[in-house]
Amino acid sequence: MNILYAASEALPYVASGGLADVAGSLPAAINKKGHDCRVVIPLYKNIRADLRASLTYLTNITVDVAWRKQYCGIFTGISNGVTYYFIDNEYYFGRDGIYGFYDDCERFVFFSRAVLEMLRCIDFKPDVINCNDWQTALIPVYYQVFYKYQQGYENIRTVFTIHNIQYQGKYGTEVVNELMGIPMYHSDLLMYDGCVNMMKGAIQTADKIVTVSPSYAWEILDPWYSHGLDRILVNKQYKLCGFLNGIDTEQYNPETDKLIAANYSAKDISGKKICKQKLIEELGLQDGDEPIIGIVTRFVSHKGIDLIKHVMEDMINLGYKFAVLGSGEKIFEDFFREMSLRYKDRVSVTIGFVPDLARRIYAGADMFLMPSQSEPCGLAQMVSMRYGTIPIVRETGGLRDSVRDCGGENGNGFTFKSYNAHDMLNACKRAKEAYENKKEWTEIIKRAMNDDFSWDVSAELYIGLYREIVSWNE
Repeated sequence: MNILYAASEALPYVASGGLADVAGSLPAAINKKGHDCRVVIPLYKNIRADLRASLTYLTNITVDVAWRKQYCGIFTGISNGVTYYFIDNEYYFGRDGIYGFYDDCERFVFFSRAVLEMLRCIDFKPDVINCNDWQTALIPVYYQVFYKYQQGYENIRTVFTIHNIQYQGKYGTEVVNELMGIPMYHSDLLMYDGCVNMMKGAIQTADKIVTVSPSYAWEILDPWYSHGLDRILVNKQYKLCGFLNGIDTEQYNPETDKLIAANYSAKDISGKKICKQKLIEELGLQDGDEPIIGIVTRFVSHKGIDLIKHVMEDMINLGYKFAVLGSGEKIFEDFFREMSLRYKDRVSVTIGFVPDLARRIYAGADMFLMPSQSEPCGLAQMVSMRYGTIPIVRETGGLRDSVRDCGGENGNGFTFKSYNAHDMLNACKRAKEAYENKKEWTEIIKRAMNDDFSWDVSAELYIGLYREIVSWNE
């Protein structure tokens, strides 16, 4: 099969979150199984100069943005055995940053239309186009409205993957005619709750809808998680399914990782003690064997930071030390700064994102805390387990699907159900009790490290889905 993976970001070229990890890993895993999966992303200004220099110019075309005619350059490059296409327009993408501009709607309207127009001039016809999040949500809409019956576009199936339902591409009704160029008699495809909702358009028109974990697929049918989209999702749930994301197990490998103090494996975890000691020294934490909780996250409320805020002092009194890395809302940044000043030898806080330090926290901490209010998939808990750092998580989305509580058999972490600070504190108490039993703790570490979170399993699930919808053409 030929698959075109359309995304707004992808590693190694440009990244702002988990989508880039998926777009940089899943296509490679699919290709290894004998298919041809290619990726298309915008050609942003902030793609590293050496990576830009490696790209090859293919051609340029004109793309309609309603009544406008816009230049579109098409470039290509290869990374990790995957062919990438790049949509070039200096006006839309020649900026510092990826998102957050006043005209984001117009930028990604252009990109969505350009992806479909590109197919006329590249030697590649996809059987399936897999779109991701609101930035590419118009592709299945445009396909249904304009391209479905055009020569060369026959029998293309569309899949829409929801990575985070919170961001939906909501705009005023004027954009349908002014930017999208979609006839008003088709506006019902996009209208939802009195405004244009691009994600709703994809849910309406795509052949299948995928979320990034099985639990998240049924959670978003509930108003608590859906951010208003539950009505359309319940209506279209016959095409909804969820596949757990994987991680790049070659990149995140404690046996070969050059960024950590010592290498180790599930068979011999002795190197992890060295990583812990070096982390203590680097962060200026109190020397000793007390457990270290790692937190690497964005400081926003849906990540559960307010729960940590309520009981962090209680956790310090239990004997925990903290290695915190992240940034976000000022109220949470200020809280962590205050805690690091009050408990200098127990709490280390680094504001910002330092990838190398993140890796050292994954390797050197004993536990990893993710008390998320919602978590579509989560990758950090999988990375932490890869490094033998035991996750403490709330049972939601991908956290529920990847972490098994040690209260039962074959546990690889500690979980709690309710979004409640004292339930989280209780999970931390149970983790500390297990930590103090060194034989039991070693067994938990080895179980966590032996779990397979590679893309192989997920790739097979995606391929099965693609095969199913392609078979509809037969």
